Amino acid sequence: MVDFGALLPPSAGVWWSQAAAEPRPLVDLLLAQAGDLGPLRLFTGLSWNDQLAGAISPADTMVSYGGLGALRELGATDQLEVVPCHYSALPRMFAERRLPSDVGLLQVAPPDRGGMCSLGIGVDYMADALEHTPVLIAEINAQMPVLPGSPRVPMSRFAATITTDRPLQEETRRPAGEADRVIAGHIAELIDDGDTVQVGIGSLGAAVHGALSEHHELGVHTGMITDGVLALIDKGVVTGGRKQIDAGLAVAGTALGSAELYSRLPDLPVLFRPTSYTHAPQVLSQLSSLVAVNFAIEVDLTGQVGAEMSRGTYLGAVGGQVDFARAAALTGKRSIVALRSTVRGRSSIKARLDEGVVTTARADVDCVVTEHGIAHLRGQPLAERRRRLIAVAAPEFREELSRAARAAA
Repeated sequence: MVDFGALLPPSAGVWWSQAAAEPRPLVDLLLAQAGDLGPLRLFTGLSWNDQLAGAISPADTMVSYGGLGALRELGATDQLEVVPCHYSALPRMFAERRLPSDVGLLQVAPPDRGGMCSLGIGVDYMADALEHTPVLIAEINAQMPVLPGSPRVPMSRFAATITTDRPLQEETRRPAGEADRVIAGHIAELIDDGDTVQVGIGSLGAAVHGALSEHHELGVHTGMITDGVLALIDKGVVTGGRKQIDAGLAVAGTALGSAELYSRLPDLPVLFRPTSYTHAPQVLSQLSSLVAVNFAIEVDLTGQVGAEMSRGTYLGAVGGQVDFARAAALTGKRSIVALRSTVRGRSSIKARLDEGVVTTARADVDCVVTEHGIAHLRGQPLAERRRRLIAVAAPEFREELSRAARAAA
C-alpha cells in the first residue's frame, strides 16, 4: 500500500504513463486517497481508465494534451483542461514545469541484477518527464517486457513501489469498415517501396497497414507501434533497410496493440525512444523518405485540418500530427491527411471548420484522402484546392460545397 499523503507535497502536480503503460493500480490508489491530499493537478495522455470521470474530485484538475480514450468523458463534463501543443513540445514543458511534475507514476519491468528497471513499452513522454520529476512511484509489473534499448531507471530512484503481475492493456477499436478499406487503398497508392511511414492509430490506421502488405522495404518512424506494423514485419514488408537514419529498425515511443505484440517486442527490430527523439524536428528532417499519414475529424475547402473537437467536445489532440505532417511536407516526401467523407450524416469536408480550431495548417497538407479519391493539394492555389476537395467530398454534399466555394471566390 502506498501512502500518498507521506509522499506528495501540498497541491501536488502528478503525471502518469499513458496507454498500455498506464499504471492503473497506482492511479486507482491515488484517486482513492485524493480527498485527503488537498487539490491535485493531474496529467496523463491516452487513458482507458473508465473510472476517472467518477473518481476525480471537483477540487482536482485533470490536464492533458487532448481528449483521448476515457478523457473524452471528462471533456464532456468540463473536468478536463486541454493544453493545445505539439507532441514534440511535451519534453520542454516538463523541463519548464509547465505541466504537473512534482510526482510521476509509471509502470516498469522488474529490476535486473544491477537494480535497473526497464521502461519497457512506456518510453514516450515518460522518459523525458522523469528527468524533471523529483518523486517517482513505480508499479513493477512482471509482465512488462524488457526491451533492448529502452531506458532504465534505478530502483533507488523510486520513493515507493508496488508489484503486480497483470496483462498489459490491449488496444480496443472497432473493426475497419468498407470506407476505411477504400481510403487505405488510395493511401497505399501514395506510398512507394522504400519509404519511411508514420501512420496514425485506430481502425483506419489498421486498414492502412493492411493495404501496404504488397510493398517492399518500408521503414517505420512513429509515435506508437501497433499490430499492423507487427504484421508487416512478419511479411518482410517493413525492413527499414532504406531509412536514412536508424536503418534496419522501426522507431517508436510506445506500443499499442495485442498481447502478442507485447510479448514479441523483445525479439523484434524495434527501438523505443523518448518523445524528444521520436518527434524532434532535427530528427525527422533527416528522413527524406518520410510519408506521414494522419487522420482528421474535418477538413475545410482550403485544406485546413481539424482533428481535436467535435460538437464542442474534445475527441482528439494536436498530438504528433503537426510534427510529422510538417516534416513530411517540408523535408520528407509527402504529408497525407485522411478521413471518411461523412460522419453521422454530415459532410466531413466543409466550407469552414465547425469548431474553428485548426490542428494542421493547410500549408502542411499535401494530399487529402477520402473514400471518393485523392485531392492533391501541394502547389495548388486556393480555387483549385476547393475544386479538388469538393471532388472527394460525399456526392450529396458537393453542390452545397460548390455554392460555398463560389461565394468565397
